[in-house]
Amino acid sequence: MRKIALITVVILIAGLALVGCAQEESKTKVGMVTDAGTIDDKSFNQGTWEGILAAQEDFDLDVRYLKPVGTTEADYIQEISNLYDAGYKFIVTPGFKFETTIFKAQDEYEDAYFVLLDGSPHAGDFNPVVGPKTVSIFFAEHESGFLAGVATALQLNEGEVGFIGGMEIPAVQKFNWGFQQGIAYANANFGTEIAINAENVIYQGSFDNVAAGQQIAAQMYEKGVDAIFAAAGGVGVGVINEAKSRARAGEEVWVVGVDVDQYADGIYEGEKSVILTSAVKRIDQASYDMIKAYLNDSFPGGQILTFDASNNGVGIPEENPNLSDAVETQVAEVFDSIVSGSVTVNDVQGNLIK
Repeated sequence: MRKIALITVVILIAGLALVGCAQEESKTKVGMVTDAGTIDDKSFNQGTWEGILAAQEDFDLDVRYLKPVGTTEADYIQEISNLYDAGYKFIVTPGFKFETTIFKAQDEYEDAYFVLLDGSPHAGDFNPVVGPKTVSIFFAEHESGFLAGVATALQLNEGEVGFIGGMEIPAVQKFNWGFQQGIAYANANFGTEIAINAENVIYQGSFDNVAAGQQIAAQMYEKGVDAIFAAAGGVGVGVINEAKSRARAGEEVWVVGVDVDQYADGIYEGEKSVILTSAVKRIDQASYDMIKAYLNDSFPGGQILTFDASNNGVGIPEENPNLSDAVETQVAEVFDSIVSGSVTVNDVQGNLIK
């Protein structure tokens, strides 16, 4: 009898283990391959991953990210392959550097779903080819930059601002042009007196040269610039570092963050931060929405989507401790004007600087 009872217990345990495995296997697996930088880069990687984590909490997903050893197409393909082989057939990739990678991957892994943020798959010729199980997402950076420009002008009222970009690519350019339009709009409509000079609009040429960002920022601040909009990844980290150093020494200098709310990155004493506000792209919302759409059988495969003010895809943070309530109210009104169409922000350079 004891032997039978023991066998029964063993069978029950094995059965429970199998049920557990089956439940684990039944979870939807969502993977991510990071771009250059780390998962906590306070920018594109982190924003994308936070959206995936939010979806995991809401939908009980099995999620995982892999960091490539380099930033070549081969490096990215390798990690996509690793995810796919492990059963992760919904894969999110942040950044334009994945464009040719996803172009190849969507053909090689025909039963996999891909979300490409800030880019469209192409064969190297920049002619978009979005597969039936791929979605390409862009953001209206010019609208986000515009709102940050309006907020900066209203809060400073007078003075001088600068712009430091990373690589001179469309997304970064649109941030710059939108920011300049926002400054001009505030000067024309709200009586602010903010200048931006050509010598203080600079593209450093990379997204990872922290030292260069700090050096360029130091030069701008020395020339009397009060606030710098840094749309530059790791280069922007250098800008923030320089601003914090000067703030600790008693100077009043500011940085406008990018992509995500960078207020915490600018803290230099207690809760004081050098981040005036941030030009936000709701990357987390985009990755979350695409996962939700997939789970609801409404994944917009084959499409190129734009997240802008009209669908709350861009803006400034909900909380901006360095902006007055009056400024936040005015910026909210401008946001509504963009949504309604009464204010239009151009996504091309026009007669703006660089």
